Amino acid sequence: MSPRANRTALAAGVALDALAGDPRRWHPVAAFGRMAAAAEARDYADSRARGALHAAACVLAAAAPAAAVARLARRRPLLTAVAVVLTTWAVTGARSLHTEAERIGASLSAGDLPAARRALPALCGRDPSSLSDKEIARAVIESVAENTSDAVVAPLLWGAAAGLGGMAGYRAVNTLDAMVGHRSPRYHRFGWASARLDDAANWIPARVTAALTVACAPVAGGSPAAALRAVRTYGARHPSPNAGRCEAAFAGALGLRLGGTNVYDGVPETRPELGDGRAPDAADIHRAVRLSRAVSFAATALAVAVARCGPRRDITRPGRPKGLPRPR
Repeated sequence: MSPRANRTALAAGVALDALAGDPRRWHPVAAFGRMAAAAEARDYADSRARGALHAAACVLAAAAPAAAVARLARRRPLLTAVAVVLTTWAVTGARSLHTEAERIGASLSAGDLPAARRALPALCGRDPSSLSDKEIARAVIESVAENTSDAVVAPLLWGAAAGLGGMAGYRAVNTLDAMVGHRSPRYHRFGWASARLDDAANWIPARVTAALTVACAPVAGGSPAAALRAVRTYGARHPSPNAGRCEAAFAGALGLRLGGTNVYDGVPETRPELGDGRAPDAADIHRAVRLSRAVSFAATALAVAVARCGPRRDITRPGRPKGLPRPR
């Protein structure tokens, strides 16, 4: 299959996600999560070494079959196209992200705070029980900003640079981070490798997301200059080496102030404020979704360009990503 056809299939996978979204049952990422949870029950120990082995085994279990399919399908154009489209659809999640955010925004706009609180856990892990409408709006916008990178930009860039194995491997890394990489007594050691691997895998995509957000700021009525200033001023203040860039870019582009105290599993966590604007409200959720859609479109175009600029590499051909950090 020609590189041009592969690039078309990559874009078609993004379009399929935009049209169909995630299936309610039998999603490949959900299946991976169940497999990883079963493996955790076997592998767990309060040890960084055991956590690293767990992460390596799970990522290999996702990336190796995808790379094998890519190799087997290389001389079968139709099978190759189907593999690229379906893998891209499986590892990206723009529609689900935007739908959940819009649903919460609609509840807030209608004054239904209990419905917004009930819906928030589908989007982020903080405790919604005592959040005000503005705090929920902030949580949604922060999640949209971070997940625009994690669920759209990063998998597309990894796919363009490393083929099907890169896309599947990245999604495995990101899923493991969500499962065991968060800070808690149980996962402080065991989840360390998964969290660091996710940091490495997202280092460039997060900064690309920030750059695309700066460029797309006018779509949401914002200023590229303000977005860039927010990234440069506030991006490094966030405890995450990657999420802060995305959240600061969205804050600057939307003219908002993000950050503050969040509660996870009953434990408060105070994060620095990002941006010089006002506190967000329900209407800003819709602006954030519009900005995220624009960034997703730009990221698709960028991924196609990255795939095109390679030395006639087939996107399905496995190999080490060029220009992306090697996980350690």
